[in-house]
Amino acid sequence: MAFSMRQKVLFKHCDPAGIVFYPRYFEMMNDCVEAFFDHIGHPFEELHAKAAVPTAQIETTFTAPSHHGDMLDIRLGCTRIGTSSLGIAWHASADGETRFTASATLVHVGQDGRPLPWPAPLRDTLELHLEGAD
Repeated sequence: MAFSMRQKVLFKHCDPAGIVFYPRYFEMMNDCVEAFFDHIGHPFEELHAKAAVPTAQIETTFTAPSHHGDMLDIRLGCTRIGTSSLGIAWHASADGETRFTASATLVHVGQDGRPLPWPAPLRDTLELHLEGAD
């Protein structure tokens, strides 16, 4: 996968049993997307000034619990790019054990909420990060 982010499991991520409350994983995934866009030189604060990239579809499999203090390695890869959509996949692990996998479709939308083609410079950059791209 093209991009990796480390995330320590904090107290705020956990339920009273000390394991990650599953909605917090979705926040971590979104943080990873935002960090990825920063990494490729298209920060969200600039992109979101004129448009947005909401999640249109997401599918997640939770394979093992994460506990307060665990260090997650969250990897993100771009799987496909359309006119206004982007397929992404995540794989999160700690100490070599998979904690969750997920796939999603993001859609580039204008201020009216309607799909908008990716701007050429951003599309070109995203194409460089497609899995299997040279």
